[in-house]
Amino acid sequence: MPISNEDYMQFKPLLFSISYRMLGSISEAEDIVQETFLKAYQVDMENVEHKKAYLCKIVTNRSLDVLKSARLKREKYIGPWNPEPLVFESNEDDPSELLLQKEGLSIAYLRMMEHLTPDERAVLLLREVFEFSYKEIANIVEKSEDNCRKIFSRAKSKISRIEDESLHYERNKSIVNRFIEAFMLQKTEVLLELLSEDVTLYSDGGGIVRAAIRPIFTLQNVTAFIIGLLKKAPKDFTVEVSNVNGQPAIVIYLNGQLSNVVSFLIRNERIEDIYMTLNPNKLPIKTL
Repeated sequence: MPISNEDYMQFKPLLFSISYRMLGSISEAEDIVQETFLKAYQVDMENVEHKKAYLCKIVTNRSLDVLKSARLKREKYIGPWNPEPLVFESNEDDPSELLLQKEGLSIAYLRMMEHLTPDERAVLLLREVFEFSYKEIANIVEKSEDNCRKIFSRAKSKISRIEDESLHYERNKSIVNRFIEAFMLQKTEVLLELLSEDVTLYSDGGGIVRAAIRPIFTLQNVTAFIIGLLKKAPKDFTVEVSNVNGQPAIVIYLNGQLSNVVSFLIRNERIEDIYMTLNPNKLPIKTL
């Protein structure tokens, strides 16, 4: 008996969530999920003891393949690379959105994944975000349980910087709203209060649209860059705060077209990183 439509509806959100977190790409994750189900449709599932583990193994291994091949592309990428923003709708009853809004989804977390090897990324996500046992993880990534434990420990140490990232949505939204007000009114003193001394801004244009090709460091440089953007901005731009990757982010429109998504890493009620995604290939087709 092949996999059923009920299986598809049940497991699709989980499989997409695993692949998206591993790759930081919506389109690639969607393609991999479809490939996974096409492969599963050709298998007699009566011979498969655990459907969930079987499907997770396929999607994880396929994501690992894509991730390893993407390394060269990332090295040749023009400017900083940000994960593709995932803009949520307001339907809180949608099980796929509830699954995706768990921990390990913020732009900061996904960007930190770039510091991990493909295997470290897979083990960390399966263990920390999706709470698989080491036995299950070992079967999925085809390594020993002891090796998986070591990989997990190594991965955790590499991303320790964001362990205390604030994920309190309403509190962060208040900070983002204050940031917007300070930006729009050019209140430099408020920006200085909101931004960390060590703030870094990553502007991802992908070589397609104009953007800073290197990260911008220090409070003074980031503040000057932000104020400079406002002075150069056309009059017909609008902003709104939306749920992006489970956290409040600024969505900017030019001429009614989505042109920029600005996400943040917030710790101790101060902004430590700013992620500006302008690459049109990473922006969802959305208009005002």
